[in-house]
Amino acid sequence: MQKRWVEQEVKSLADVEELQQSLKVDAVLASLLVGRGIDTFEKARYFFRPALEHLHDPFLMKDMDLAISRIEHAIASREKILVYGDYDVDGTTSVALVYSFFKKYHSEIDFYIPDRYKEGYGISTQGIDYAAANGFTLIIALDCGIKSVDKIAYANTKKVDFIICDHHLPGEELPAAVAILDPKRGDCEYPYKELSGCGIGFKLTQAYAQKNNIPFNDLLCYLDLVAVSIASDIVPITGENRVLAWYGLQRINTEPCKGITALMNLSGRKENLTITDVVFTIGPRINAAGRIDDAKHAVNLLIAETDAIAFEKGEVINIKNTERREHDSNITEQALALIDADPELIARKTTVVYNEQWHKGVIGIVASRLTEKYYRPTIVMTHSNGYAAGSARSVLGFDLYEALLECSDLLEQFGGHKYAAGLTMKTENIPAFQQKFEEVVGRTIPEELLVQSITIDAELDLNKIDPKFYRVLKQFEPFGPLNMAPIFVSRNVYTYGSPTTVGDKHLKMSVRQDNKTIYNCIGFGLGEYLPKINNGMPFDICYTIEENKWMDKTSLQLNIKGIRLSQPA
Repeated sequence: MQKRWVEQEVKSLADVEELQQSLKVDAVLASLLVGRGIDTFEKARYFFRPALEHLHDPFLMKDMDLAISRIEHAIASREKILVYGDYDVDGTTSVALVYSFFKKYHSEIDFYIPDRYKEGYGISTQGIDYAAANGFTLIIALDCGIKSVDKIAYANTKKVDFIICDHHLPGEELPAAVAILDPKRGDCEYPYKELSGCGIGFKLTQAYAQKNNIPFNDLLCYLDLVAVSIASDIVPITGENRVLAWYGLQRINTEPCKGITALMNLSGRKENLTITDVVFTIGPRINAAGRIDDAKHAVNLLIAETDAIAFEKGEVINIKNTERREHDSNITEQALALIDADPELIARKTTVVYNEQWHKGVIGIVASRLTEKYYRPTIVMTHSNGYAAGSARSVLGFDLYEALLECSDLLEQFGGHKYAAGLTMKTENIPAFQQKFEEVVGRTIPEELLVQSITIDAELDLNKIDPKFYRVLKQFEPFGPLNMAPIFVSRNVYTYGSPTTVGDKHLKMSVRQDNKTIYNCIGFGLGEYLPKINNGMPFDICYTIEENKWMDKTSLQLNIKGIRLSQPA
């Protein structure tokens, strides 16, 4: 299906012109900045020159003072502290960071990751019982806990205190913990709301260091973990996250921890990693530990202190990642067959599929693949601990969380974000849930959101693309949510030479505009357009600009995202 091209409107030509003059950059680049809310010289300086001094005071976060006081008391009293986290990338990087930091100052500390299959997501009764039975009196919970009202109440009866560090949306009632660090709390005035779970763990260590006269430079070694969490948890790369991601990527590419070094070596990517590289090479391997086996393997890798231990742990995780890929491929194939065989499912505005044999560890990945294929809100479920456990994914612009909220009477529990969520329900509720979810989405989703779109940032004449333009564009990195690589449109271009397909599916060509400079292009998955552009007629392209390195030579190329025939003037 042809994707919709959605061209962004310039909000203020006056702002663009003023910014262009103050920065002395091309008007298109100034327009991109204004479109991202960067409309003054000062904001541009902050954007182009991320600095650690731009990080906010951690004590601006509600309850941070209470959290630090409780940790100080625990250390002074030699209490046993348990660092507890979720089993995904954000959770395991959080645990590795907080555990490694406090281990330097307190020997009575350990970590705990709940078993995805036996305990499920978040704070578990089993985890609390483990803490109580082993003499832990303080749990620092990372990337989970904000909705664990009953579990924290249970912990209080066991004389186990909790500090919750979470970045998910709270429910109506907050747990009765000693401290709750979550910028999304309604009563929290922390200036930046989009930190990852590991980002909040970092703020906790920053606060402890600040209060106890520990040099800030002692925290820099953990920024690689923060960057991995930011990339893998798909949080906005704006504000404080941009600073953390920028310095974290520097750390990954110069002096990563032993565990990340091992994963880079095993993945074959050893230099100049971007956020995208982290998402597709580092993140899946860390995730595979918890998806297929035990996420404790991931933490042990990330806290490894020798190359030998890191490589050993990394090899185990790499094997798990291969297993994960096999499960992913098989289940995706089965789910596609299930949908294609059912005309009623194909006709719906939602996809909800269930198979009790599917591996719980990969249903989130499968949900993402089905969303890409059919482009509609999707839930993939399997059987787990007597219930149907599901992973949900949405399409751009549609709030999945709100839709699930309307169906909550059929759910045992659910949680997540606008675009991704997890849920459990009684298996007998599946048919009613399928019907109600379809009704809610059908009533609330605009039709245009069910057609995949390409958001175009600006129109660009090809002759403007030169090394100077690209040097400024490159400073927009790191790219990610709310700061994606800009997509440009150029109209009335022609092929130059003979376009061809690579590997059957991909389009390789050179284009020109107004008989001027020729640009090499690659269009992944766009091989079907070859006959349409190979007839001498003009066409429009939308694309990102990137560097292509081949045989020690670096050149600019256009990564084509969409093609359509030009409209007559």
